Amino acid sequence: MKFASTRGGSPEVGIDDALAAGLAPDGGLYVPLAIPEAHLDKAGATLADTAAALLGPYFAGSRLEPQLADMCRAAFDFPVPLRPLQGAGDYLLELFHGPTAAFKDIGARFLAEALSRLRESGAPPTTILVATSGDTGAAVGAAFHRREGFRVVILYPDGRVSPRQAHGLGCFGDNVQALRVQGTFDDCQQLVKQALTDAGLRETITLGSANSISLGRLLPQMAYYAHASLQFRADHGTSLNYVIPTGNLGNALAAWLARSMGLPIGDIVIASNANDVLPRYFAGGDYRPQAGKATLANAMDVGAPSNFERLRWWHADDAAVRASMRACSVDDGQIRAAIAGAPARHGLVPCPHTAVALHALERLRAQGDRRPWAVVATAHPAKFESVVEPLIGHEVKPPPALAAALARAATATPLRLDYPAFRDCLLESAAVP
Repeated sequence: MKFASTRGGSPEVGIDDALAAGLAPDGGLYVPLAIPEAHLDKAGATLADTAAALLGPYFAGSRLEPQLADMCRAAFDFPVPLRPLQGAGDYLLELFHGPTAAFKDIGARFLAEALSRLRESGAPPTTILVATSGDTGAAVGAAFHRREGFRVVILYPDGRVSPRQAHGLGCFGDNVQALRVQGTFDDCQQLVKQALTDAGLRETITLGSANSISLGRLLPQMAYYAHASLQFRADHGTSLNYVIPTGNLGNALAAWLARSMGLPIGDIVIASNANDVLPRYFAGGDYRPQAGKATLANAMDVGAPSNFERLRWWHADDAAVRASMRACSVDDGQIRAAIAGAPARHGLVPCPHTAVALHALERLRAQGDRRPWAVVATAHPAKFESVVEPLIGHEVKPPPALAAALARAATATPLRLDYPAFRDCLLESAAVP
């Protein structure tokens, strides 16, 4: 299978080259030239088995093809349960049981397995760049921590992530460096994209990306939608619909891609916070990126969702894009109300991002929609204790892996919003043995 840039200015490549590059040379995002049809009818398989079967066509002819099953077993070694909530037809897909208590662990661990296996013996170290609005950086740091031949540089917006998220970004040390940037997530993302398309820098340092702009992050996220949907159809005889908290659009795009491969996935509703670029577009407005706004659901504080470029590439026109899914926006007041009411109404304590999706589900029910819907729970609420605990009136205990991370010392280097300064930082970091 060949992969092309969404901007059409770079040569087509195989999956191995697309994974290593992260971003296409023309600044576009890699997409498969064709979406293969999946033949997955087996409910009851492990998540790793489902992932290997689903990803197989994308890795046909790859150096990684013989190792794909082993890669999936190594990456997907924790549960992603679909559990019923208290309301009829309401479900929760829990994606926060990995080492950093967020769904980003799934794609990050698969990418680390892939790039480790693609690395040639004796090759110079690869610097993995990752911009994060809170959870991605920790997942990538954990996935690549102490992996031979890799360095990780994490950029996050200073003061715009939760205290525990910030700690989780800076607690690794060794080959993982955290930079707190004087700007927004979109500013961090732009710095990463500038570095990845800086030909002079890439002649000096081997660079890679671990944001959802990387196919190695996007494609494996299809697995949990396929796994849950196949089992749900086997149990209930119908398709499951999804409400997905959305920032950079990667998670929702993975659901759309799995559905396009033929998986039994129904409607997709993307639930944004007050950063409403996507809801305005899906309501019929122009796609107009804007400066990101700080909200309680900070991991979704994205004003220029990168994966929209992929979604648009795959559709003939705006009408076709808008027919592919729906979108809504949820403000901070509604997030607070959803968190406070969730224990009684739904039987759970949600993180602020999951609360955005819960509010969207409540809107659907108020409109009379009685179909089965799964809210995608993207992070453990203990990562946002300063928001959640005052609203529910009690402590949220961190899971063991998160507690261990919080017990380690953490540090992050300040970085002004300036590409030359970032470039110098990368060169200095690469010079350290």
